[in-house]
Order: sequence, then structure tokens, then C-alpha cells
Amino acid sequence: MKQIVFALLFLAGCAVINAPINIPKPEGQNQPIVRVGGRDLPQDDLFIGLAFSGGGMRASAFAHGMLEALQDVGQTPQNPYGLLPHVRLVTGVSGGSVTAAHFGLTGPKGVQRYRERYLVTNAEKYMANKAYNPLTLIRGISGGANGRKTFGRYLDETLFHNATFGDLAKRSDILTWINAADVASETSFLFSPETFDALCSDLSTLPISEAVSASAAFPLVFSPIVLKAHSKDCNYQEPDWLTAARYNPEATATMKAHGQVLESYANPDDVKYIKLLDGGITDNFGTVALAVARAKSQSQYGPLTEEQAVRMRNFLFLVANAGVEKDPAWANRAKGPGGGGLAKAIVQSAMQSATRTAYDAMRLTLEDWHADVVEYRCALPKARVKQLRGSLMGWDCKDVKLFVGVASFEELSDDMQDELNTIPTRLKLEVEQVDMAIKAGRMATRMNPEFNGLIRAAGLAEPILAADGATEIKPTRISPIRN
Repeated sequence: MKQIVFALLFLAGCAVINAPINIPKPEGQNQPIVRVGGRDLPQDDLFIGLAFSGGGMRASAFAHGMLEALQDVGQTPQNPYGLLPHVRLVTGVSGGSVTAAHFGLTGPKGVQRYRERYLVTNAEKYMANKAYNPLTLIRGISGGANGRKTFGRYLDETLFHNATFGDLAKRSDILTWINAADVASETSFLFSPETFDALCSDLSTLPISEAVSASAAFPLVFSPIVLKAHSKDCNYQEPDWLTAARYNPEATATMKAHGQVLESYANPDDVKYIKLLDGGITDNFGTVALAVARAKSQSQYGPLTEEQAVRMRNFLFLVANAGVEKDPAWANRAKGPGGGGLAKAIVQSAMQSATRTAYDAMRLTLEDWHADVVEYRCALPKARVKQLRGSLMGWDCKDVKLFVGVASFEELSDDMQDELNTIPTRLKLEVEQVDMAIKAGRMATRMNPEFNGLIRAAGLAEPILAADGATEIKPTRISPIRN
């Protein structure tokens, strides 16, 4: 018995415990992460939202391939970034959150150097990742082998350079959502002003690297990232939209759960600390944020601005799904999985189930939103349309096309899928594996039916199928609204 007690005490002493990373905000509400006014908008009719899944460096590279595919289309000498300037919203989980946060902070200009600065480097540089090391195993079993100062430190050295959410608000006009999982409440955790208002905490001072580290904190590999509920330090008042969403009989179970969790954050008797792990545990596409954004907008067109809702004719929401590697070895024999393989299979099964549910809910949310936007547009007086749009020429209130899809390994050949599924979910890969994942992201995006539908609807060149099966798209200019 004494030996068991000693072993438990030893394990507890070896656990990596992360100190809370957020500071109190005793007065006022957090400001929006991004403020987009009419003068900041491109003078066209195209709005693109992207969601990047989890999957370690494989997912980061696959998402980068999607960005490169968008850059290929619509290029001109005056616009070397193709469709990238029309990406107004990006959301990310785990490995995908690195690419999402970097693009949100740096915009189209940051895409070119991303491979060399991050993807082909060793993001496990400061991590304890040797499975045969007894201390690593003990720390993993006792809560997590690595603390937040390992991966987060590397992210700041290579990509973010201590940039905060306040810096994101100053530098960017791209709405950027980073998603983690609150493991106690079993819900998604969104790094947003609304969440941090409930925590009575200042989001603007939080380093972006901390949010990304939380989003990528895979169980056992990382200890949970910790936030403190500073509910005793302020007088939090729940916003009306949250109350309405929670008690709305038509609200989704996800939205109701989100409301209940924020309520618990504001109650010092309910929650004192929030423990965050990999966002893929609850939503591997980061699409829950969209439902929250729709609920809080309290308008028919939110999270778009009024100018965007009137100017827009084509909306694309595209998910980059980097998938998970398969293990046919134990899937084809009676024995196994066991040990770490069993734990991994359980986590991945939960992720896949949550992801399918969240994606279905997201599609329904977008379809309802599309109908609301059309209704709003058709109810506007022509004078207001002209004021927002600049002209009534070509105006058709019903002319809003919605494209929603997933670019994944499934679009690719069986041989390429087999190669991709051997790429491990790690933060360090061989250069050849990184380039394979980037190529897969480009090809899967180019071959995606919804992406091609947008190309045709927006008046771009028709896709041309290359001999090797990849889709080549001839760049053309997007026609602006004419006065």
C-alpha cells in the first residue's frame, strides 16, 4: 500500500502544471478583435471564409496549400495575391490554428514565407517528445508531458513575436477565430471578446501564441492550458443575445451549451479555473464559432457588415480537412489497439464524431443565414442600397450565391491518400512530407466542386484538368462593381 501511495505522490510531483495566462479586466467590455468598416472592404462582390482542421504540422501544411490555391486564382500584375484579399474570416483548430492565426495577423503578404519560417522547421524543438524517456511517460500519464512554454515559446520565436490579440485588432481586417476545448464543460472554447467578458479578463493583452498553444494541446502530450475566472473582480452582465439564444427553443444544443458555460464562468461558485486542450476534441473544424457569431449579431446579415451584405453576390465557406492517419495494422487483426494506441483511437473517434456533428450544424446555420440575407436585402429601400453599394446598376436583391464545402484527402487519388495517411500527427515532419501535404491542400482545393462553382459564378476562368489529374485554373481579374 505504501508503495502505491508513494507512486501516486511521485506521479503528482512530476506533473507539468501551467500557471493561468489571463489577467483581470475589472472595468468595461473587451473590444471586437477586428473592426471592418465600409472603407476597408474590397470593392467587389466576393466574401470568403475558411476553416482549418486539426492534425499537427500536416494540418498546418494542408491549410497552407489551400491558401496557395486561392492565391493562384484571380492574379493580376496589380494583385499578386489572387483571391486571398477576399478572405474576410478564418477559423482554426490545433495544427490548423497556427496557419489561421498567422494568416489573420499577417494577411496575404505572410503566405509566401510561411513554409520556410514554420512548416519545414522543428516545432518540437523545446518539447519532451521521446516516448522511451521514463520521465516523459510519467508526465504524460500524470496530466501532460509538456507545458505551455514549449510550443508557445517556439511559435513566438518563429511566427508571432509576442503579438497579442490587441495587436491583431490593430493590424488586421480579417476576422480570426482560435478554438480550443474546455475539458471540464466538454464544450468548445472560443478566444473571443464575449468569452473573456464572462471571465472578467482582458483578451487584448493575451499573446496569440498562448491561444494557439491551447488549441493544439493534444491530451497527454501537453498539459492543459489554464485560465482563471476573475468573476469576483468585475460586475459581468450577460448580453441580451446570449440570454435569448440559450432560451430560444429553436437554438441548437451547441448554442445552449455555450450559453450555459459562459454563465458558469461568471459565477465564482461554479468555476475558478478553465482547463483547455486541443480544440479538435469538441469541434475539429472550428465551426462552432460561426453559430456563436450568428447568434450574437442580432441582425439578419451578421457576422457580415451591412456594406458586405449588400455588396456580396458570392459567398464561399471552405473547410480544409487534413484528416487523421489510419492504422490498418490493428484494424485488420483481432488484437489491439492497446496502451497509447487505444488512448489515441478514443480521442480521434471523439474528434471525428464531434466534427461531423459540428459541420452539419454549420451547414444549417449558413443556409438559414443565406435566407436571412436575401430577405434583408430585398426589404431595403433603393436609396439605402445605392448608398451602401455605390450604384443600383445590376442590383438583384436575390442574387446571393452560397457555396459550402470541404476540401479533403478524398478528392485525391487512392495512392496519394495512402501516402498522406502515413504522415503522423506531429509538429515536426520531413520536408518531403510537408511538401506532400501542401500539394494535397492545393489539389484538393482546386478539385473541390464548391470552389469551382464559386469560380464560375464569380466570372473567373473555367477550371482545366491537367494530365496528372490536378486542376489548373487560369487566373483572371474579378470584375468590380461598376458605377
